[in-house]
Amino acid sequence: MSEGKGRFAGKVAVVAGGASGIGLAILQGLRREGARVVCGDVSEERLDEVARGAGEGLATLRTDVTREAEVAALMALAVERFGALDCVFNVAGASRPGYIVDLSEADWDFTVDLCLKGVFLGMKHAARHMLGRGGAIVNIASLNAHVPMHAGAAYASAKAGVEMLTKNGALEMTPDGVRVNAVLPGLVQTPLTRRHFDNPAALEAFLARIPMGRAAQPEDIAGPALFLASEEARYVSGASLLVDGAWAVTGYPDMRPFRGSPGWPRG
Repeated sequence: MSEGKGRFAGKVAVVAGGASGIGLAILQGLRREGARVVCGDVSEERLDEVARGAGEGLATLRTDVTREAEVAALMALAVERFGALDCVFNVAGASRPGYIVDLSEADWDFTVDLCLKGVFLGMKHAARHMLGRGGAIVNIASLNAHVPMHAGAAYASAKAGVEMLTKNGALEMTPDGVRVNAVLPGLVQTPLTRRHFDNPAALEAFLARIPMGRAAQPEDIAGPALFLASEEARYVSGASLLVDGAWAVTGYPDMRPFRGSPGWPRG
């Protein structure tokens, strides 16, 4: 669909973490449906790839979502370049896994800062441009907001925090016209999950728990995220939409065979 037509015709969007995986699929969907988009990402190389041949309806900015000034600049760029800010997708995330007894403070801080603080900063600075004029914020959380996993305490805790932060945002912002919702993906085939797909036994353990029998592709997550930002979801705020192939109904596999045992010696 060409620019100027579709659900997001005339709209301006920001995708934080938009140069790969789920974020890139969201960005491509927005562009197909008429939006002008600002893409923030920490990788300048990927940003260059996204911008190549994109035309005037796309702007990029290197953004570390854990740094408030950079997030503020990302949101401001949308208004400066395109005159408005209508919807924001907070997608950036990653994890440094480890059992609780082994996990370093630095790895905890990396995961929680990126996955939770980054969403907080995105919401804060998006809303400052939206309150009173309307808008939609969509946060990418995870199935792990509900389901724990071995060696995933930091990630699961951060994603659970994203879900509650989304609800709190909806409580505070909906009266001023800003809808805030979350998407909770299950296993998605992206560069960040490559290790699972490179390990046949681990992948088999995951797929055995997913009733649909397959992992998601980024486009499977982008569609629901775009729905939540669209006018079709105009009466939806504070929602958490599981997009997991029904995985949540079966529970997480035991990942200890693939992670090994905790390194901290038992008494």
